[in-house]
Amino acid sequence: MKEFERIVIGGSSIPALILTIVLMAAMTVICIALWRGKHRARTNLRYLLAGAVGFLVSARVLELGVHWLCIVADNPVSRFINGNTAAFVLYGIVMAGVFEECGRYIVLRYIMKKDRTRENAVLYGIGHGGIEVLAVILPTMVLNLVIAVLFSRGNVEEALKTLQITEETAASALPSVRAAAAFDYGMMAMNTAERLFALLLHVGLTVIVFYGVLSGGKGYLPLAILLHMLMDTFPALYQRNAVPLWSVEVWAAFWTVVTGWIAVKLYRRMKPCGA
Repeated sequence: MKEFERIVIGGSSIPALILTIVLMAAMTVICIALWRGKHRARTNLRYLLAGAVGFLVSARVLELGVHWLCIVADNPVSRFINGNTAAFVLYGIVMAGVFEECGRYIVLRYIMKKDRTRENAVLYGIGHGGIEVLAVILPTMVLNLVIAVLFSRGNVEEALKTLQITEETAASALPSVRAAAAFDYGMMAMNTAERLFALLLHVGLTVIVFYGVLSGGKGYLPLAILLHMLMDTFPALYQRNAVPLWSVEVWAAFWTVVTGWIAVKLYRRMKPCGA
């Protein structure tokens, strides 16, 4: 436990984490309010809910179930994937692309058959990306804030006890504590930017898939899967310490712009009143 005693909470860690939580929550709420306010007559909140539920089922239930078998559980497949960076990255981006985009397609094609307006496609994308922020990213940020606050008090033993960190779990918990301690305004900016890029990407991917549903074109779902995989490539490499964090942000910005450009072109092709 001596490693924890040497951890020093940076002076900016707590305020930076608080601002990150506020900004991430605000971006989702603001996107919903602005889009819904501008297109109230052509949007239905069912699409926002459908996007949120679609993400939770496809990414947090089905995809995580496969991850448990292929990543978490101890078996020959998991040992190979975890022991090989190329396999880990390829597995991660394929699973994310296939599960999320196929889930998006199934919901838009077979469940959401009414009110098929292009404005609702955007609202669906906001629901998909927004719930990822609220249900996946924010809880992690809140936990980091709790860690930072506890360790900032100077009583390491009390902090470890509150967080239920024992000798057995110390090794796995140490990286999280160090990350919370090192969090600063630079990390705040990069994390917030990354979430904004992800939210915009989900909107763009939804428009692409939605256009494929309306037009009957068979190439739009594979295109969305490919774009999703490309977007996730550098984040997966970062998890393996293969690339620096700043390169992940540059990569994310690039593919968000590419996806957005394609989505805007398809959005304009759709009639304002839906098909």
